[in-house]
Amino acid sequence: MIPTNLSALWNDIAPALGNHLWQSTLFAAAAGLLTLFLRKNRARARYGLWLAASVKFLIPFSLLVGLGNRMAWSHPSPTATGGLYVAVEQISQPFAQTGIVMPAISRSTPGLTEQNLFHMLPAFLVALWLCGFALVLLIWGVRWRKISLALKNAEPLQEGREAEALRKLQRIAGTRTPIDLVLSRTSLEPGIFGITRPVLVWPEGISKHLEDEHLEAILVHELWHVRRRDNLAAAIHMFVEAMFWFHPLVWWLGARLVEERERACDEEVVELGGERHVYAESILKVCEFCVGSPLACVSGVTGSDLKKRMVHIMTEQIVRKLEFGKKVLLSAAAMLAIALPIVFGLVNATPTRAQADEEASTSIPKYTASIKPTSLPTEVHGGSVKHMEQIMFSPNGFFAANISLEKIIQEAYGVQANQIVGGPDWLKSTAYDVEVKINNSQVSEAETDNPELGPSTKQSRQVLRSILAERFKLAVHNETKNLSSYVLVVAEDGSKLQPSQATDGAFHAEAPRSMLMGSSMRMKVDDGQARALEARGIPTAAFASLLSRQLGKVVVDKTALPGKYDFTLKWTAEPSATPENSTESADAAGDSSSPLFAAIHDQLGLKLEPQKAPLPALVIDHAERLAESVQN
Repeated sequence: MIPTNLSALWNDIAPALGNHLWQSTLFAAAAGLLTLFLRKNRARARYGLWLAASVKFLIPFSLLVGLGNRMAWSHPSPTATGGLYVAVEQISQPFAQTGIVMPAISRSTPGLTEQNLFHMLPAFLVALWLCGFALVLLIWGVRWRKISLALKNAEPLQEGREAEALRKLQRIAGTRTPIDLVLSRTSLEPGIFGITRPVLVWPEGISKHLEDEHLEAILVHELWHVRRRDNLAAAIHMFVEAMFWFHPLVWWLGARLVEERERACDEEVVELGGERHVYAESILKVCEFCVGSPLACVSGVTGSDLKKRMVHIMTEQIVRKLEFGKKVLLSAAAMLAIALPIVFGLVNATPTRAQADEEASTSIPKYTASIKPTSLPTEVHGGSVKHMEQIMFSPNGFFAANISLEKIIQEAYGVQANQIVGGPDWLKSTAYDVEVKINNSQVSEAETDNPELGPSTKQSRQVLRSILAERFKLAVHNETKNLSSYVLVVAEDGSKLQPSQATDGAFHAEAPRSMLMGSSMRMKVDDGQARALEARGIPTAAFASLLSRQLGKVVVDKTALPGKYDFTLKWTAEPSATPENSTESADAAGDSSSPLFAAIHDQLGLKLEPQKAPLPALVIDHAERLAESVQN
């Protein structure tokens, strides 16, 4: 059970994680290009860019895209299907004869082994990540304990030349953050420990090797670490390294952050008037008698490439501040990094959100509704069990026979089965007969698909949502998830569809009044496996909508074929189709090698291509079972 759940969870998380990783990598690459552009400017500007690239690993662009989705006003729903009559007649196979029990034959097949390995892959990857995460934390924990023990055994240093120099420099620098000075008996270099309450750990015996100007230069360096809050930034990046330990870029970013922060402090010390050779000597003396800090979040004085630092300190070059043009460039880059995902969310607004915004401004007309719990009707027909599901939007409202509440929710919100998340199991197992009649006199012409035919599909769906909230206490909310879907395209050999020969008038004379605009589709299931779809006057968009129902996933029409078509599609369902799942057989599970996919390709000249795409998901927060029939 756990591997199965992990596999399903992995299918949801993996695409989003992959998108986040390549987006963060691209963001870091852009930051790297900007640092090259600023290579002759102050180090703190480049440090800020590397820090932004690190923080980006913790902030997915999908949050900004979601914000853009919520800001969107309107967007057409790809699942909206108005004026379409759909009837599904299912004749299952006879019940198997009893009295003879065949023993199960166990066979080991390569396909089954490969499938089991595939299902175990998410569990293996999660276990591998946890091992790496735990190992990184363990290494840092050991190093942190070493520093904590040194601090625990240290003595407060309130008198002496070190304490006096620190207080004097704090007054000069205007540092308001209180800094405690402690004397450690270890050989660790001078460094700042802590974030909210910084402590300067000073190694015992180092002062006798330092002149007053050397000591002050080191203290100024550490004061700048406090003012810049370098320990906090380093702790954030250490968290990024622990979470994304498998990504080499985060470790490379860590080295760049240490390099630029030390160079930034060097520049500040020199700019305050410190003599270059004295400052360089002080760093070399610390390196001679002390060891470096084992953690990046304990800011010392000897970090980064020492040779490069000495060259940078001793070079008599003027470090330029950011010019106005470069400030504008950095501001524009920051605004683009935030604005582009939001704009993307606005342009690709989720249909569910837009649909809700559109419908919120439209009043719900008066209606009468009858809802009756029912069981699957059965009758013996030629040795088989027969049952039928029927759904249609009529000129007077909505009618459905023998459908589950989940399918009613699909019709009300214009979503497919895999777009519904959560909810109790009885949503799928309990069937209802639903009849809704809408008062046509209250519906304006602007709110109808055709003024002569009555309420639009949108109006009927609004009424259905009201009924679901009132009768079933249904509460939902919208989310955007990466879901499986399909794209309907023309096959390589070209379309085989023939334009419809029937005129609207002739077709209406023979068709029920509910078959709006001369369009109808009827699917029959004979003997449990043989199936046929009869379509008359159907555009490809309506066919894609029916395929969405059949497959339980969104099918987007990208055939670009105009007009309406008459066709009959025949195929044989997979043997795994049973009376219980006859409408969701193997061909409806999304297997591109299934007979349904092959029939669409061979008989219609069309093709279904699978894809993963961000789609609106309807999350069920609450639903209550209808105990008895209700009519009003």
